[in-house]
Amino acid sequence: MEAEVTLREFTEADAEALFAWASDPRVVRFQRRDAYTRVDEARRYIVDSVLPHPWYRAICVAGADRPVGSISVKPADDDPRGGRGSCRASLGYRVAHAHWGRGVATRAVRTAAEVAFAEWPWLERLEAVADVGNPASQRVLEKAGFAREGVLRRYVLLKGTPRDMVMFSRVRHERKPAEAHGPSDDV
Repeated sequence: MEAEVTLREFTEADAEALFAWASDPRVVRFQRRDAYTRVDEARRYIVDSVLPHPWYRAICVAGADRPVGSISVKPADDDPRGGRGSCRASLGYRVAHAHWGRGVATRAVRTAAEVAFAEWPWLERLEAVADVGNPASQRVLEKAGFAREGVLRRYVLLKGTPRDMVMFSRVRHERKPAEAHGPSDDV
């Protein structure tokens, strides 16, 4: 059974909670950033990157307001004229290790996709990539209703090393994913 989650905006007061998972090498293994070593790094990240971001939310589990992860949706900036000529956005997420395997990421991804399509009428395609070496994250996307499209070879530099990524997408007006039953492969 999946965990109930809520998504809310971050505040600077969430720095310690963000630090708790962003300092864990298991959580940042498939991310471009290294693990944080000081809470000031998390605070700076919130102020400089999270707060000005167009759609970046804290993932909270039912009954608690302390974030256990983060999820973001970023519009593509591929319009050469500088306007909103694109119809797609990318989604990314991370969840504290203590909440892996509980459906937290799956529920957050599903909710974020539904909210993004509802808030942005221009959005037709939501994309997400997962490292080929991260099958649990791939499963999260599949359970959240994203379709696997293929492998993008040497697509991302991950801590200085080119990595293959699996591309997933969900498009507007696709059938909503069925609720998961049974154990989760969540990360």
